[in-house]
Amino acid sequence: MFSLFLPSPFSRVRPVELIAWVLAAMGVLATAPVFAEKADRNQPMNIEADQLRHDELQQTSVFTGKVVVTKGSIVLRGTRLEVHQDADGYQSGTVTGGAGQRAFFRQKRDTAPSAPQEFIEGEAQTIEYNGKADTVRFIHQAELRRYRGGDLSDEITGDVIVYNNLTDVFTVDGRNTGKKPGDGTGRVRAVLAPRDAAPAAAAAPASDANPLLRPSNRLGGDAK
Repeated sequence: MFSLFLPSPFSRVRPVELIAWVLAAMGVLATAPVFAEKADRNQPMNIEADQLRHDELQQTSVFTGKVVVTKGSIVLRGTRLEVHQDADGYQSGTVTGGAGQRAFFRQKRDTAPSAPQEFIEGEAQTIEYNGKADTVRFIHQAELRRYRGGDLSDEITGDVIVYNNLTDVFTVDGRNTGKKPGDGTGRVRAVLAPRDAAPAAAAAPASDANPLLRPSNRLGGDAK
């Protein structure tokens, strides 16, 4: 197993320098502190895997075998990861699960200092992270969960779920929600916890301190 550190877009690595990063970083996993979700897009990407294939011409890197990605508070796991870095230095990755397994995503959400910690977790056959748009797409057998203070609060399932980290808005396509093709009803399923009442001594309303996931009435991104 080896590890790879990819700098944030603000480090501006030129194409010829990317190979140098790959060669220098094998066997070394850079440690990144945990940041709130809206700062994650500016953090370096750290990758562990069993194998790596880098294409300098296409500016893509393919990692296979027990892939683990960390980027700020983001954690991605799967069996295959394809990473692309654009001309501006923004990183995008596509993670796929193995046979009978789904890829996994986890990220800390922004909350008020006095509010319980919140995390978003999701699983799907394929997970696409777009660093520039700061969106995550869960494709096929998709499931998105929100945990508040360690307890499951909201749960969404569908065929394609698109989550926007910047706006906290998600869109869901309900086609083929079953575990096997044709086994689902084609319906979106959601369990949403009621919004907690603000404590009497709190100065700010609960809606500001603990925002819930907000559904959109249209599918975002380029989901089919």
